[in-house]
Amino acid sequence: MKKQLHKSIMLLALFSAGYAFAQSQILEGRVLDEKDNTPIQGVKIKINDQEVTTDISGYYSINLSPGTNYIITVSSNGYNKKEISEVTIKNEGNTHLDIVLDKPSAKEKEIEGVVIRSNARKETIASTIGLQKNAGVVSQVIGVEAIKRSPDRNTGEVLKRVSGVSLFDGKYIVVRGLSDRYNQAMLNGIQLSSTEPDRKTFSFDLFPANVIETLVINKTFIPEYTGEWGGGLIQVNTKDIPNKDFFNVQVGVGGNTITMGQEFLMQKGGKWDFLGIDDGYRKLPTNMPAKNGFSILNEAQKTEIGKGYTKNFGFNSVGYPENISLQLDGGFNTKVFGKDLGVIAVLNYSNNKRRTESTNRFFTINDQTADTNFDYFTEKYSNDVILGGMLNLSLKFNSNNKISLKNIITNNTVNHMSFRTGKDFEFDPVNGTNIVAREIGFKQTTFYNSTINGTHKIDALGGLTFNWYGSFGILDQYIPLLQRLQYNQHPDMAGSPYLALISNGLSQKSGSVFYSTLSDYLYNAGGDVSKTFTLFGEKQTIKGGYLFQVKDRIYNSRPFSVRLENYNQGLLSQPFETIFNPENFGADGRFTFDEIAGNQYRYIANTILNAGYLQFDNNFTPWLRAVWGLRVENFDQLVGSTKKSDDRFVNTRVTDFLPALNLTFKVNPKMNIRLAGSQTVVRPEFREVSPLAYYDFDLGATVIGNKFIERTKITSADLRWEYYPRTGEIISVAGFYKNFKKPIELYFNQSGVGTSNTFNYLNVDKADAYGLELEFRKKLDFISAFRNFTFGGNFAYIKNRVTDEATKIDRPMQGQSPYTINLSLQYDAEKSGWSSTVLFNMIGRRILYVGNDQVPPIWEAPRPLLDFQLAKKIWNKKGEIKLNISDILNRRAKFYHDLNDNGKYDNKDALAIERVTGTNISLTLGYNF
Repeated sequence: MKKQLHKSIMLLALFSAGYAFAQSQILEGRVLDEKDNTPIQGVKIKINDQEVTTDISGYYSINLSPGTNYIITVSSNGYNKKEISEVTIKNEGNTHLDIVLDKPSAKEKEIEGVVIRSNARKETIASTIGLQKNAGVVSQVIGVEAIKRSPDRNTGEVLKRVSGVSLFDGKYIVVRGLSDRYNQAMLNGIQLSSTEPDRKTFSFDLFPANVIETLVINKTFIPEYTGEWGGGLIQVNTKDIPNKDFFNVQVGVGGNTITMGQEFLMQKGGKWDFLGIDDGYRKLPTNMPAKNGFSILNEAQKTEIGKGYTKNFGFNSVGYPENISLQLDGGFNTKVFGKDLGVIAVLNYSNNKRRTESTNRFFTINDQTADTNFDYFTEKYSNDVILGGMLNLSLKFNSNNKISLKNIITNNTVNHMSFRTGKDFEFDPVNGTNIVAREIGFKQTTFYNSTINGTHKIDALGGLTFNWYGSFGILDQYIPLLQRLQYNQHPDMAGSPYLALISNGLSQKSGSVFYSTLSDYLYNAGGDVSKTFTLFGEKQTIKGGYLFQVKDRIYNSRPFSVRLENYNQGLLSQPFETIFNPENFGADGRFTFDEIAGNQYRYIANTILNAGYLQFDNNFTPWLRAVWGLRVENFDQLVGSTKKSDDRFVNTRVTDFLPALNLTFKVNPKMNIRLAGSQTVVRPEFREVSPLAYYDFDLGATVIGNKFIERTKITSADLRWEYYPRTGEIISVAGFYKNFKKPIELYFNQSGVGTSNTFNYLNVDKADAYGLELEFRKKLDFISAFRNFTFGGNFAYIKNRVTDEATKIDRPMQGQSPYTINLSLQYDAEKSGWSSTVLFNMIGRRILYVGNDQVPPIWEAPRPLLDFQLAKKIWNKKGEIKLNISDILNRRAKFYHDLNDNGKYDNKDALAIERVTGTNISLTLGYNF
């Protein structure tokens, strides 16, 4: 702990060196069109004798003395002039004020010199409401002010406050009860690849909250954005050019209720493990040849290499397993050749230790009788380390031209050790065998994305706006060493010892020594052109664009195994800590070392996506708006091998036409009725198509890809009534329908016991989902004692059925819950600096793994989640201390076979998986210089 703290202080000193912190106070914000939220360029903002003009993105900033009430005059050609009073500049930090302008009505045009009068509070209300109310799609918007006033540290925590959105494992998003594979993430308008090589998902804990400008969660599709999603599209927009130099520091400590006060067991490793970086302790030996070269070596040569690579299963004990975190972020603006340059930098480090207790069982099931095939209890100790950074640079040439370069990199490492006990019936179906097993693993995942984009308004072409972008991303996963070893003991034989499960065969279950590398490379290039004009007295916009995307993957794994040609009880009875000592390898009845043959353990993959769209944003009348158009995506995927003769070869070419229509009926300034329809797709990930067979220690089974699975096509329809009584409040009722054609599901295939159990990806014919959704957010200031409280919630009821003519199935789709409940109670006293949030979430039971004719599906039972956050501004509101408690109830997660088919878990069902993760508690301290 002392060493880690010392390194954190050194990092803080290095990062803060060279920063100069200005003390001037700034009024800043954006000017938006009241009808559609588009930024307005060239707006004149005048305060006393100072005047500034908004840039191409609608931004403005002006230096003012604090402690004085100002009157702002805002004017632009074609819009009503606005006068805003009671604008007070904060003594500390920037004052943010977004402004909305509306165009004059027919009567107002007849009157010369019309001025709309407002005040700062009303203008904040109007702009906050306008972000969501005036959007062209069904969406949820979180603005910069809401983010500033929340105690949330990263994007994942902010998203927990959005109605209809819940998080799995604190970072993976679930929208409308649909699992994370049906959602998509975008960063500054660029589609992001999955942050996990083995699943279609994105980890939202990568982005610190205080560098976010806005978060937008779209629930309906429009052609200008990617068409590869079906639940929610989450847009993360980071800040461009800071209006003032800033530097923030946040440090935190914490723990888990089932980890604190107990010894934490960690595998022996290298000196850089605390940074999530392997120093070479686990790497392949330097004399290890490639797969083909290794296969031609003789047994003695292979064993000589293997004994230097294979590790024993000893461990170190940590007395107090603390969690620590450090976050540094800063920014400044300056002039470069007379042009505005803005820089924002972030450094993020966290080191968390988790202990998970789980029970795994597989059964042979006949009607309502379940006979156990194996019964395992596992304690898993995981040390999760995240080390990352962000660097954004923006250069504004003038009010019409701006170029930005935005970079993010994160290294996410899981260093784990598992201890297993239980009973296995693989080798003795009658009496079974007692088992003890261990697994040690180190998985290092590096995510990098760099994007350059430009925005240009060309006055010579009538105000045509041109946006262009290019990006490069890398996702690297490195598993230098993953080992498993199991010991069996026969209970029917008195005095029988525990013997290592190692024989003359090669196994991924016991005696396994596994190595793998995976590299994804993602390239994006594209742009769009838009033109705004007036027709029939209303604003109209036409927009078209093109995207070219290439994604490459290179995967290579080396599944080695220790084996024993002839039975040797002396060797097999040695303990975990010494069994793989170098002297135990060699000839004369000792261990040998070899590699499991087969080309299915490596593959290459490539996708090429060409996408174009044409989109119209039409205001037909003052009360009717339509955002509609067509997106065309041509997708070419190659997986396995470039040779058609290779049985791993998979080539898919398909063109999708993705139409969208979003209608908004503006009943009055506070009420909308929305109607939307669209078609989107969700494509399989490389891992799901590849033939790779990988034994999963946690599942106790092998996961295998399927080269024949196809994309899922999703047809959606939404009808929504929404009412915005005042700032921060909403009441809405929505109905939605989704049709899934060929959804992808993970099936459990119990062809035997032990390693013969598999999980396979398969398509079913179709699924239909009907849903009703109620959303509300209400301030409780009508009761004086609750004037600083806001109560919100979201309730969704979804009826979902999967049907397949071949298998005659009729059940819910994998991962789809029949209901979701989200409730929040927020307290925010800005003057005193106290804020607090209580969050409750629960989803209905859903299928974790699909079964077959012999084995019913495994269901996940409902589990209530209760989180609490408390924050207090200190040190003249330049500092903040925050307490976060997540999963307070700490209910056991239960996954079961519903033997009596009564729709709930009870003692007559077969409990397949049971897991407890504990309550997480953290305390953070932040300071804004």
